[in-house]
Order: sequence, then C-alpha cells, then structure tokens
Amino acid sequence: MSNFSSGPSPEPAQPKKRATGFALHIWFACALLFLIALLPTEGFFFSLLLAAGVIWILLDILKQYRTAFGVTAESTSVSAEDIYRTNIGAPPVPAKGLKQYADEVYRANAQMLADLNRYGDMDSLAKECLDAELTASIARAKQELASAEAELAAVQQDVLDVRQVADQHNVGFYDYEHPGETSVKLANELATVRAHIKDKLRTKTAVTTVSGFTFNGSTREGDKFVRDLSALLLRAYNAEAENCVKTVKAGNLGAARARLEKSREQIAKRGTMIGLQITSAFHRLREQEVELAARHLEALAIQKQLEAEARAEARETAKAQREWEALKAKQKKEVDHYSNVLAQLQATGDLEGVQRVQEQLEEAEAKLADAEDNALNTRAGYVYVISNLGAFGDGVVKIGMTRRLNPMERVRELGDASVPFLFDVHALFFSKDAVGIETMLHQYFADRRVNLVNLRREYFYATPSAVRDALVEHQVELVEYQEAAPAEEFNTSNELRKAAQLTNA
Repeated sequence: MSNFSSGPSPEPAQPKKRATGFALHIWFACALLFLIALLPTEGFFFSLLLAAGVIWILLDILKQYRTAFGVTAESTSVSAEDIYRTNIGAPPVPAKGLKQYADEVYRANAQMLADLNRYGDMDSLAKECLDAELTASIARAKQELASAEAELAAVQQDVLDVRQVADQHNVGFYDYEHPGETSVKLANELATVRAHIKDKLRTKTAVTTVSGFTFNGSTREGDKFVRDLSALLLRAYNAEAENCVKTVKAGNLGAARARLEKSREQIAKRGTMIGLQITSAFHRLREQEVELAARHLEALAIQKQLEAEARAEARETAKAQREWEALKAKQKKEVDHYSNVLAQLQATGDLEGVQRVQEQLEEAEAKLADAEDNALNTRAGYVYVISNLGAFGDGVVKIGMTRRLNPMERVRELGDASVPFLFDVHALFFSKDAVGIETMLHQYFADRRVNLVNLRREYFYATPSAVRDALVEHQVELVEYQEAAPAEEFNTSNELRKAAQLTNA
C-alpha cells in the first residue's frame, strides 16, 4: 500500500513579507508633533489632543511589533479564538513563535498538496491494487464481524436453552430414555410430540388456574402461591407420565392410559383451591408419548415372534430335508441290494429269479428317482387343512404345508400344549407344488385372516367346505376331503362336564 507521506517533501517557498504600516504611523506621529510645535500658547487644549493622538499611534505601533515578532498584545490571557480552536480539535495558536507556527502550517499544507498530487499521478494498476487491498480488508472485517455475531447468537441460544431446561426440570419434565427413540419409524413422531410438550411448558399452557387469587390479602403473594403450587402439582403429573412410559408393556396400553388419567384427576382434586387443571391438549400429548412407547414395544414383540417362527420354520425345513435325504439313502441302498442279487442270479442262470428281481429293481429305482426329485424340489410337500373346534370355535381353519415324510407328525406337533385339544384334519394331500397351492389358498382367503399383523399365523375365518370349493375352483386334484370335524376330545369333554353337572345337581 502506498504511503503518501513517505519520501522527502519539497521545501516550500518562503512567504513574502508584506509591507508593514509602521512607516505610515510614524509619519502621522511626526506630523502631529510638528503641529503641536507651531501652535501658540493659547491653543494648549488643542495641543493636548494632538499629544494624545501621538501617544495612541505609538502604542499601536508597539502592538503591531509585538504581534509580528511572537508576543501577543494580550500577553498571557486566553483569547476567544484559542477556545474555539481547542473545541474543534485544532491546535491553539502559540503564545510565542507565531511566525514559526505559520511556517509549519504552510509546510504541512504543502506536504498534503504534494501527496494529493502524487496520488493523482498514480497509474491505474496501482490504484486497482490499492482498491483491491481496501476491499479485501473490508471483506475480512465484515467476515470477522459476522463470525463474532454468530458466536454471540450461539452463546445467547445456549443461555436460553439452559434456562428453558431449568424451567422444564422445575416442573418435572426430563429428556429421559424413551423406548421409541431407537425406532426408525417412530423416532420422528416422538421428537415432534416432545417438541410440543416443551412448547406447552415454555408458554405456560400445560395447566389452567384461577386468576386474581389472593393470599393474606395480597394479590402478589397469591400469584406466587398459585405459581408454586402449579409447579409442584405439574411436577407430580409429569413424574407419573414418565413412569407410565417406562413401565408400559406390549399389550397393556389401556392400563397405562387409565393410570395417567387417574393421575390427572388426582391433580385436579389437589388443586381445587386454585382451580388447577391439566389441559386436555397437554394430557393428550403425554398420552401420545405413552402410545408411542407401547407401539414400539409391540413391534419388538412381533419382531421377536417372527424371528422365532422363522427359526422354527428353518428347523422344520431342515428336518424335512434330512428325512428326504434319509429316504433317498434308503432307496439307494435298496437299489444296490437288488442290483447285487440280479447279478448273482444272472451268474447262476436262474432266469425266473432274474425276471422277478428285475421287476423289484425297477420299482426300487423308480422310488429312488422320486426321492431324489423330492429332495431337490423344495416346493414339494403335503398341504393340510385342519381345525380345532375346542380352541378356536366353528368357522376357523388353519391352512399350511409341510415337507415331512410323515405329515401327521407335524399336525400332532401343532396340537401340543399351546392348545387344549388336538387338531382335526379335513384335507392332507401331497403335491409337487405344495408351496404354490398354499400360497394360492392364503391369497384367496387373505381378507379373512385372523391375525393381520403376523402373516405367519395361518388361521382364517373360513369353513372346511369353503376351502374345498377353492381347491376345486383352482383344479387341485383331491382324493379325500372331510368336511365335518370329529372333535372327539372336545365333544367328550363337554359330555363329561354335563355329566358332572347332573351328578352335582
């Protein structure tokens, strides 16, 4: 950046001395003295006047001399001009050395004129560089100012947040660990609900109270009493709401709601003196917080249930595969046996035995091929339609499939300790595409599913005859189908119960 004051400055020309009025005043004084000498004695008073004029002229000459050569006429007194120059920031006129001061002022003015002329002679490139530096300096200053303002705003926001958190803690609301925070689906909804709760607390709209309450005849003390009691009761309500969230379980949302509603009623009873009520809007927000926790826990329970059923299905598939592999090994062993016997009979020339064993070998090879095909074909299996009149009542069936070699084992497993009675079988048939038939039936009765959440639960509101009609409609070959459910255990239990009632009567 150019320095306008750098470099030697040209020596200004000395100011020209103006002709002073000393000679003129001396001429006037001499003329007056000459007139005094010519006047007669009778003109004494006129002579005095002329002498006074001479004295005044001499004093004026002395004043001009002192002013010109560094001594003010007023000596050490402060003039009005000096006071004015001091107020505007200009240096005061020195009491001595007026001529030297005037020369310094003149040289300073000449230096400034030289700097201005030198700036005017700068080339455009130097001016552009100077302007660019000035612009960059201004931009940096603005950036630093913006950064400082942003830091100040952040600090002010932190201070505000701390105050709001302190107010929330005062009424018992804390950012505790909510079960729904880890839910991808519910996290945003939970954040929105919590933001509304905090807004209600911040705007003091979580509760309503009476106005104009007095305590000891003082409205001011009455207002303080209302604020303190409101904070205390609201703190108790928020603590109960948080406890409801932490203790809610999958399936008992109704109990948690009833508990929170009861807490609201108790708060209203305790705050009757000041007409305190938890607002419906705030109560609904806290209920939503409990609902989100229950929904997340229910989703976790369903997920665990699905995982358990998937593991059970995998075990079932593996078990069925092992059974098919064992059957294939058995059929392979049988084929090898008949092959060895056939070779021995051929060696001995027993033609009748050869023909008989040849037929047995072909039958064993056919069974082996079928076993290998079914072992490789994971869609092959048995489709079953079963019901449990004692457990689910009339009009509910279970439609599924199994790859077990003995499908009745699977039916008996379904009727274990989880249900009170054994299942009745309406249809049980083998198919190369058992998976396709099962899927078709599930889609056909999709609007009649009992459990719309867990689709692995294969129960439907349908009668055995309706399932048979669906199979016939889709041209599924059926050898045997039983519509009536024997329900032997259920019917026997009812008969025994009636007999016992008659006996007791």
